[in-house]
Amino acid sequence: MAHLNLAIPLEQELGKQIYNALQGSVVEMIIKSATDESSDAYWRSRMEGHCMKVDKDLLPAFHALCQDVMKRLDIKEKVDFYVTGDSDLNAFSVAAEDEGQPHIVNINSAMFDLMSEDELRFVVGHELGHLINKDTALKRLIYFVFPPDSTEIPITMQHKIRLHDQLAELVADRYGYLACGDLNACVTAFYKMSSGLDLAKMNVSIEALLADNRKRLDYFLNDKGLSRYDHPVNPIRVQAINLFATAKDEKELEKGMEELIGILLKVGNGPLDEDLSVFIASAGLIVANADEQVSEKEIDHIIQSLAALQIFPKHFLDSVAKSDVPKLFEMSVANILSHDPGMRDGLLTYMINLVLSDKQIDQKEIEFVYGFGKNIGFSEKEISVKFAEIIQRKYVPSLAAIC
Repeated sequence: MAHLNLAIPLEQELGKQIYNALQGSVVEMIIKSATDESSDAYWRSRMEGHCMKVDKDLLPAFHALCQDVMKRLDIKEKVDFYVTGDSDLNAFSVAAEDEGQPHIVNINSAMFDLMSEDELRFVVGHELGHLINKDTALKRLIYFVFPPDSTEIPITMQHKIRLHDQLAELVADRYGYLACGDLNACVTAFYKMSSGLDLAKMNVSIEALLADNRKRLDYFLNDKGLSRYDHPVNPIRVQAINLFATAKDEKELEKGMEELIGILLKVGNGPLDEDLSVFIASAGLIVANADEQVSEKEIDHIIQSLAALQIFPKHFLDSVAKSDVPKLFEMSVANILSHDPGMRDGLLTYMINLVLSDKQIDQKEIEFVYGFGKNIGFSEKEISVKFAEIIQRKYVPSLAAIC
């Protein structure tokens, strides 16, 4: 295990994508110039005023534990540890915004009633892992650009932020494992935080926990369960840390993680999600190419439509484009309508909206859409009525055409 990479490549890639998409370097410079106070003052005042600081003289045993974890993770930066009186089984970390200021790690008091020393080491190591991985800094940027409850985040960005957050938790878990060195303690910590139970008092064995986790993981692996929260569901976290602790090499770890990340990549669990994605991509490519002039606006329309079903819509579109597009198109339409004939109206609507997306209504595109509509049971009159309704509601001519 010691030789395995702590990072998860997809998490690093997503972090860079999100940072660059939000113009991180520019926005951070503007934030620093525009504000007189950093968030450090707020957090420092809150922690110093309402929590107990983990000093050597006040809490010597826990202070020694925190310092030992710092040493194990080779952290040289300053970190202040605090304990807050709170019944929630939770902990958090806050990265210092100003250079030279200590970072903050807080552990809620409820943890001390339930966790063993090794479990506490895992929790502290996990929070320090977030600091090492610079997760707080990225989250601060996201919250600035998209203030909670006041700005709608684009759907594709929502999916990528959620996936990044989940992968960042798995990275932090690896640091937690390094901090305690006991796989069993990591597993019991997960279960204690999720159940609130003293497992030893309840006579629950580690073997029973791992067996239970395998059963629960099967539910998610068999395309039924979704992991839509900031934190991955426990079956994924337990299996991920088990892989990290027991994998013989990077290849074995990567293979196991691919299966788990596959669960995190799922956006929905509808029976037609994959067929709908293929239809959107293949139909989009066919219609966009009908006039032999694929526009950027048409590609954007396809990608935006895919974003509701795929975390990486551009990658999915590129993969479809490299395949037999007409065949995929026919198969997706057949699968969708055999499962739900009522979806034919939505399929036709998508086609028409795509034709109008580049603000140019081409005759070849119209002919294809009419042919498609007739093939799935619409009359020419019905197709024309649908076209007319959408033109009246959505069509905006190109200004370039009248300039």
